[in-house]
Amino acid sequence: MVVITISGPHGSGKSTYAQAIAKALNLKYVSSGQTFRELAKEHSCNLEAFSKKCENDKSIDKEIDQRTIEEAKKDNVILEGQLAAWMAMEFADLHIYVTASLKTRVERIAERDGTNYKDARKETIARTRSEVRRFKRMYNVDIENTDIYDIILSTDRLPRELCVSILIASCKEFINNES
Repeated sequence: MVVITISGPHGSGKSTYAQAIAKALNLKYVSSGQTFRELAKEHSCNLEAFSKKCENDKSIDKEIDQRTIEEAKKDNVILEGQLAAWMAMEFADLHIYVTASLKTRVERIAERDGTNYKDARKETIARTRSEVRRFKRMYNVDIENTDIYDIILSTDRLPRELCVSILIASCKEFINNES
């Protein structure tokens, strides 16, 4: 039984790496970011507008965060999201943080979302500012503080496949040492 969290800024590769780890270790994959995007679509908002909406409606973040906690209680899961490590703290075994430069992250987001760099950069910066404020106010959590993580990996310069291999090997080693 294992619970792994993977966090990091937007565009750092959280989803990519969490899905690869889930597949390799036969874990359930739960994405707070995907839930957030689905809720934004349901509210007919882009991500920046939905982030602003969340600043005034705490119930949205609370719902997403409660889902994370409930999934963590079930075991055999990898939880991906900005607050995953913080929300699942007492249930999680291993916390991973992936990061990359703003330039790299924005390029990835623009490609993923089919938008231009300038718009992706504006939205990414606005979302990040909104989340830093919201999560500090709601939970007294500084999502930019990496002190709680067991593994921190910069995904900037390494090929995706190498990052995947590093993270899967690290998780397997952790699990084998815990058994």
